Amino acid sequence: MIRSLAARLALIAILSLSAASGVLAQISAAPTAAVQSAWPHDRSDLKPDPAIRFGVLANGMRYALRRQTVPADQTALRLWIDAGSLMETDAQQGLAHFLEHMAFNGSKDVQEGEMIKILERLGLSFGADTNASTSYSETIYKLDLPRSDDVTMDASLRLLREAASNLTIAQDAVERERGVILSEERGRDSPGYRVAVQRMAFLLKDQRLPTRQPIGKTDVLKSAPASVITDFYTRWYRPERAVLVAAGDFDVAAMEAKVRTVFGGWAAKGPSPSEPDAGPVATRGAAARLVVDPGAQSALQIAWMRPPDLSPDTAQNRGRDTLENLAVAILNRRYSALTRGAQPPFQGAGAFISAQENAAEAAGISVGLQPGRWREGLAAAEQEARRFTAFGVRQDELDREIEEGRASLRAAMAGAATRRPADLANEIVGSLADDAVVTSPADDLAAFEAVAKGLTASDINRIIPTIFQGQGPLVFMSSSTPIEGGESALLAALSASAQTAVAPVAASDATAWPYQAFGTPGQVAQRRLVKDLGATFIRFRNGVRLTVKPTKFRDDEVQVRVNIGSGLLDLRPDRQSPYWAAGALIEGGLGKIGVEDMERVLAAKVYGARFGITDDAYVLSGSTRTGDLPTQLQVLAAYLTDAAWGDAAFQRVRVAGKTIHDQYESTDQGVLARDLSGLLHRGDRRWTFPSRDEIAALTSAEVRATLGPGLAKGPIEVVIVGDVTVDQAIETVAASFGALPGRPSAGSPRNRRVGFPPATPAPVTLTHKGRADQATAYLAWPTSDFWASPQRARDTAVLREVMRLRLLAQLREAQGVTYSPDVASQHSQTWAGWGYISASIEAPPDKLAGFFKDVETIARDLAVREVSADELARAKTPRLESLKRAQLTNGFWLGELSGAQVDARRLKAIREIIPGTERVTAADLRAAAQLRLRPERAWRLVVAPDTPQAAARPPP
Repeated sequence: MIRSLAARLALIAILSLSAASGVLAQISAAPTAAVQSAWPHDRSDLKPDPAIRFGVLANGMRYALRRQTVPADQTALRLWIDAGSLMETDAQQGLAHFLEHMAFNGSKDVQEGEMIKILERLGLSFGADTNASTSYSETIYKLDLPRSDDVTMDASLRLLREAASNLTIAQDAVERERGVILSEERGRDSPGYRVAVQRMAFLLKDQRLPTRQPIGKTDVLKSAPASVITDFYTRWYRPERAVLVAAGDFDVAAMEAKVRTVFGGWAAKGPSPSEPDAGPVATRGAAARLVVDPGAQSALQIAWMRPPDLSPDTAQNRGRDTLENLAVAILNRRYSALTRGAQPPFQGAGAFISAQENAAEAAGISVGLQPGRWREGLAAAEQEARRFTAFGVRQDELDREIEEGRASLRAAMAGAATRRPADLANEIVGSLADDAVVTSPADDLAAFEAVAKGLTASDINRIIPTIFQGQGPLVFMSSSTPIEGGESALLAALSASAQTAVAPVAASDATAWPYQAFGTPGQVAQRRLVKDLGATFIRFRNGVRLTVKPTKFRDDEVQVRVNIGSGLLDLRPDRQSPYWAAGALIEGGLGKIGVEDMERVLAAKVYGARFGITDDAYVLSGSTRTGDLPTQLQVLAAYLTDAAWGDAAFQRVRVAGKTIHDQYESTDQGVLARDLSGLLHRGDRRWTFPSRDEIAALTSAEVRATLGPGLAKGPIEVVIVGDVTVDQAIETVAASFGALPGRPSAGSPRNRRVGFPPATPAPVTLTHKGRADQATAYLAWPTSDFWASPQRARDTAVLREVMRLRLLAQLREAQGVTYSPDVASQHSQTWAGWGYISASIEAPPDKLAGFFKDVETIARDLAVREVSADELARAKTPRLESLKRAQLTNGFWLGELSGAQVDARRLKAIREIIPGTERVTAADLRAAAQLRLRPERAWRLVVAPDTPQAAARPPP
């Protein structure tokens, strides 16, 4: 567990940058003198997780090793470097991240172009299993290994060793990588990013952190020579600043020996550098900053800044953090209640305490504003915080948060033995920058119980006055349009609000969970075991079908999915679907209890409630603990039978929708995300995004009229997967869905047709309002539905992976045009004849024509020549490993078993997904390319900047 206060929140910090990491091999180096490098638990009274072996090499490099045999034969490796953008000089801004990219571009023992290929041959997929990230103070290289054999482990460790000190950083490789980095910079430059950067600069006035964004400065990225990157590399990549983390199915002693052998010879070059000075927290009174950016969300923050807490991670400090977290959680419950009210003053609000690296600590309130109502939102947020500070909390509020915290920690302890290697490795890595002790879930629960025992509201109330303290208050607001009076108006509104008297919050009426019974428990009419898949099919007398698959993938985890009706199949193609607003059903509450009261009375339970619309079903779903499965089924059954369809929840969707189009239209990728699905379905209104007028006109009554009949009368299928027995599942479903009035049995599998857009020799052109150098090109070929030929669909999936390899090699590695060319494919299991394979790229407008030519060249070559055995292996092996790993998750089976009772083809598809992929040959790929990648069938799209220059430019 990471010390909660030190976990840096995204309220202020900018997200780190990620790129697929490289593959590197070992060379020997002279060892340095031993360096004493203590772990945080060496100077703390907290006991580290006893399952982790911590160590330090003679050269000062640390390592943390944790054996985890579930799932079998998998391992996660992380190489953490204690250096990020904060360590850059003015001439190096962006080069910490640039260096991370260079980890794939050649080292002393691995030539350029071979690094990624080595890992692909081992079964790692570029991006998913091979990745890296750079933030302000750290760089992390990540390898998720599909196997833990010596060949895979030894190669992976040696590749990380090459990243540590043996990169060549050749000038020609740097030149090719510039375009990739600049593509990433373009892609991340959105209104939200720009607002976050300016917010950080305002809150951390005159400090170093805001001046060192990980993406850096474009003039540096465009011109910095390889020697400057090498200088950063040599100075900051040092063994005493590195940690190797491994979690997985291996012998710890053997792994420790490998780490010592591979990394023991790493020697630092030159003297140890001095840490950069973060700068003091500025002395300030009330101040305001308004940032106006078209497409920005309307939001504000009221914050107080104080010096960072750099004290050790100790039991006493964690106890204090627990009290503060409970207090803030209570305040956030109050904000939630205001948000869910009939006339909410804001879209949402929340209090926070967060550490900003080692530069400062922030406390405050973030508010999502309703357009045109910023004064009301600011006043409501300020007054609620002041009420909280003046009058404290009630014992019933505290007891609720204790119950919820206890339930969460008990669930974590129950599932501790089956945590994924990647999760365990990430937890250890996540503790490093914060200098936190990694403690076990059992000790986390014990520590919480020690604090919570006898805890009273008075104890919490004594610390509340210290929360919103520091330099300030600082008011930061972002808006897509100017506000009258500007920053002076913000301060005046804050001052006026502070003059308004506040009173204590009234106690809520006690209530009970009213949905514990749904009638006489249902009787099983039919039961059948699908032995090879470990699934049991049950049909109740009322027509409800239940599919159960007991697993041991995750201890004490059970996932539930309820499919009702026929989803989009039930809706009209000429009428805008309400799919985009469907989530408001849950927030609308239940007929007998609102969401706030439901959360309170079920605080000791772990359950989930989500609603969505798929091609062939309306879906209610949730995840729970084994012991809380009855509650989980009751919650979902209550939403099916007695949803309140509260209009306040849909009103919040309408309000958010007032600016959603501006946000989408601010970037090329936003326009693509908004419009692509509708275009690929030939304008069918079940997939299009609603217009501004349609959003404004939405009512809960309209959504209920559209979805209600299918929910009230459609067939019901319950799928339960996880740590549960078949009998437990039958008992809980019998008491809930099985007790409902009769429902029709599902009919035979239905496929209906939906259109795919006709070929476009000249691209369809959409425009965005963002940067003039942001553009997207997209090309798709129609294929078919899955059932037309399941094996051909599997062939096409592997063909997709080969195309991805070639686009990465051509557009990213060779040309340096883009950060992440994408290839996708889909074969519908619902819509007859509908499917596609596509390729897309983000690049400057003048590069799009080259993209279309390159893709068409690759497509022609794939149709004419068979791929090499090596290329086939590098495409197939990572896909196979990904499928095998997916089959060890509850989520995979929850989705794949949906609908399987009435469509036996789905069972065959599950059985064949791996053998069918293994059977794919080079000849199959050539045949698939000849059939699918025909130029006369290609549909092309461009999203270009809405500028006079773009309008004058001929289409590619």
